[in-house]
This record gives sequence, structure tokens and C-alpha cells, in this order.
Amino acid sequence: MGRNGKHKWIISFHHRSNSSSSPKPPPEFLCPISGSLMFDPVVIPSGQSFDRISIQVCRDLSFTPALPDGSTPDFSTIIPNLAIKTTILTWCRDHHAPDPAPPDYTSVEKIVRSMIQDQSPSRISSGPHFRVSEVELLKAVAENPPVLFSHAATEIGPRLTNNLYCSTSSSDESVIVTPGSPHRPLPLATRPACFSISDSSSSSIEVIESETLNANSQSYSPEEQEVFSKLKSSDIFDQETGLISLRKITRTKEEARISLCSPRLLSALRSLIISRYSVVQTNAIASLVNLSLEKQNKVVIVRSGFVPVLIDALKAGSSEVQEHAAGALFSLALEDENKMAIGVLGALQPLLHALRSDSERTRHDSALSLYHLSLIQSNRVKLVKFGAVSTLLSMVKSGDSASRVLLILCNLAACMEGKSAMLDSNAVAILVGMLRESELESEATRENCVAALFALSHGSLRFKGLAKEARAVEVLREVEEKGSERAKEKAKRILQMMRGREEEEDEEIDWEAALESGGLSRTRLRVGRDVFGANANSTNF
Repeated sequence: MGRNGKHKWIISFHHRSNSSSSPKPPPEFLCPISGSLMFDPVVIPSGQSFDRISIQVCRDLSFTPALPDGSTPDFSTIIPNLAIKTTILTWCRDHHAPDPAPPDYTSVEKIVRSMIQDQSPSRISSGPHFRVSEVELLKAVAENPPVLFSHAATEIGPRLTNNLYCSTSSSDESVIVTPGSPHRPLPLATRPACFSISDSSSSSIEVIESETLNANSQSYSPEEQEVFSKLKSSDIFDQETGLISLRKITRTKEEARISLCSPRLLSALRSLIISRYSVVQTNAIASLVNLSLEKQNKVVIVRSGFVPVLIDALKAGSSEVQEHAAGALFSLALEDENKMAIGVLGALQPLLHALRSDSERTRHDSALSLYHLSLIQSNRVKLVKFGAVSTLLSMVKSGDSASRVLLILCNLAACMEGKSAMLDSNAVAILVGMLRESELESEATRENCVAALFALSHGSLRFKGLAKEARAVEVLREVEEKGSERAKEKAKRILQMMRGREEEEDEEIDWEAALESGGLSRTRLRVGRDVFGANANSTNF
């Protein structure tokens, strides 16, 4: 009978293994180009992640794909996305799925070539696509010099119609031919129309006429056209006037925030955020903050590449610029889809440093940015590695923005790395000491302090000993009697947990009787439920 039971167990085991091998991975784990699990994920300035080999193939073929959401990625800068790589490997282990395999260059190339054909059928060719050499360019110039001159002047000069992607800097100009439509301006590129990437025999004059028609077919509101014209002006006074107008409009008109959050206006705004003129930079970021207040704009702004320039402004801008930069990052961090991207692009350390700013507004918005960013695991681990725990605890002891800093510590205590770092840094004694003080910054500070202790108590065998040393029981009993409702509830649950463990230690178990009766598993299940029954993320602020 035992043999039959063993045989049944093996069959059941294999059945579960097969059923668990077919889960569908989350969409964010898949490369937008290859459609497979990312082996070596990298993130671009817009916050989107791709497999490194997919970007390499696109670069080799001088191709910029149009993504399903309509955005055009910028592959000029890539950063390894270790957070999502770790998350993918963890997901594979949890679901008994094989780790992502290194993608084959040839197979990815076939996918990209298929995308090229879909996006620009006129570019179908049997041979590979190369960068344009100087010889080919000179030959093309010799064939059609008049058309080349007029079109090049149009491309390099300010475009007020439909040039959504051209950079304002001459250093960004490129002669790379990409397989998009020849009638559409290329990302960060200017090119002579006399060199056609199409196999058709249409003349360059026809190209210009077609481009003009496409530009006129795009309609913009008079309000946007006026603002855009001033933002693209080479006159600094016009830029200031346009930004002040944009700032006023987006501050008072909610509907204008959506209509003015267009690709070409965002492109112009991004170039002004890096301006060396303080007034221009300040009003540009302030306008961006207003635009980011609308939920549907938040992801669009991050994917337009604003996070790196906001980080630079937070690091090196004037006091007022830093205030607006911190506010913009806070507003963008409210959107769940942006949290990982903002962390990967390097905002955590500058925000941590900004907590000690002389400006109260900068400290406030930086703290709230870190709170929302630390709601996801990857950013928590990064903050712990950056030494955030010791910095935050020292601020709590000194009373600097204690209430908001405690919110961040509550999030860090929800992960194993953060909990260990906090316990090692004497967080229990510090928090108990704060509760023992007769006067705190506010009742919210007291609640957040108890919430942090509650988070630390979950799943930690060290907490009870450290709490005893800090004489936490008497303090928590006082909170249970006199605190707010939320503080009372959390203090009560901490005390129950500590009493439960004391009873557990004092209880004498007859192991032989437990084994004979099969009660061991029930005892262990009961203890686990008593100690860990609450969700570590259930704290409501």
C-alpha cells in the first residue's frame, strides 16, 4: 500500500510540474521588438526596456521602429536594466520556466527586416542596408545640386510645421539612412532629399511637395501653434514669453494640459530644460510640472525622455529649478508604469541627496517621490544598496521631515534587504525612542513610527529581542491606550505578535506524541498563521 501511495505521489508531482510550465510571462518581460523574454535587458532614455541584441540589430540596419503605442524609441543611449533582469529570472524560477536563452542575431534580424517591410514597403530590398558613405552623398549632390540646397536649408532651419523629431542642436545631425518613410523627418537626423532610400524613380521635387502636403495635413490649434513658434525661436526673449504663456495656460486650464502635451511641443520643451538661461529653464520645468498633472500625460512625458534632463536639473540647477525638478519627478512617480523606469534611469540617488536641501519644497517633493518609487521591490533594493537606511534614520533622529521619511522606511522594511539593514542600524531603538518622546512633530509622525515598527516585526526573529532591549512593550501599551485608531491597531498587533512568540517559547511540546498523532504540521501551520497572517504591504497611510 505504501508502494502504491508513493507511485501516486510521483504521478501527481509530474502533473503539477507540467501544468506550471506553461504560464504566460508578463508583457513587461518581453522585448517589444523580438517578442521574447529578454536575456540582456537594457533601458533607453524614455524608460522602455529592450533586449540588447534587438537594439544592436536595429542600429546595424539603421532602423528605428514605431512601437505599438505610437512612440519612436531613441537608441542613442542604453543602460543595463539589472532590476528587470533579476525580476525575470525570479519569475522563471517561481514558475518552473527555463531562463531566457541568448537570442540568435539572425533570427532577430529577420524580425526587424519584417518590421522594416511593414513600416516602409518601398524599402524592400534583397541586399543589406548600409550607412550612406561620403562618396554616395557627393555623387547624389552632383546629380541634383539645386534641390539639395533648398531642401537642406529647410531641414536644418527651424521647422514650424511637422518636424516632430528633429533636434535643435547641429551636433545631433546625422547622415544615417533609416528605413522610415522618406517623407517623414528622422529622429535626431537631417538628410539631403536627393539621396532617396526608395527604389522608386520619383524626383526630389516630388518628395518636397509630398512632405509639404503631409505637414499641412496635420492641424494644430492656434494656441499651440503660437506657443510652439515661440519655443522654437532663436530669440531668448521669445522663448521666455512662450514658456510663461504655456505655464499660465496649463496652470489654469485643465483641458489645455492634454491638448498641449503633443510630441512636437514636448520635444521643444525638453530642449529648453537644458538651457543655460535660468529663467528659461525654470519656466520650462514648471510648465512640465503642470502638464504632468494629468494622468494620461505622465507616461507620455517619461517616454519622451524627460527623466534624464530632470535628474540633471535636480543635481545642478538653481534652488528654484531644483524645486520644480523634484515636483516633476514626484508627479511622474505617481504613475505605476513610470516607477521602474525612473529608478533605472538614475533618479534615486539625486532624490536621496535632495532630502537635505535648504528648500522645504525640494525636501517635501523629493521625500514623496522616494515614497512612491519605493513601492516597488526593485527600487527598494537599489535604495538599500545606496545606503539610504542610515541616511533616513539619521534624519528621523534629527527630526528633519520625520513624518515623510518614516513613510519611506515603512516601504523599505517591507523587503528583506531593507528590514535587515534597518535592524542592523538600530532602527527599533530609534523608533521606540521617538515614541517615548512626549511631543512629536505630529500625530501622523507617531502613526508612521508605529507603522515602521509593525513592518519590521513581520517575519523577523530578531525583532523581539531588539524590542525587549529598547523596552518597547511599555511604549506600545501607551500607544494602544492613547494613540489614534490606526496607531492603536498596529500597536495592538505588535504586542499580540510578541506575546504569541513568548507563549511559543515557553510552550513545552511532546515531540514524540506530536509525530505519532500527525499534529506537528497543524502546530506549524497555526504558528505561521499567528505570526505572519497579515500582509506586509497592508499598511494604509
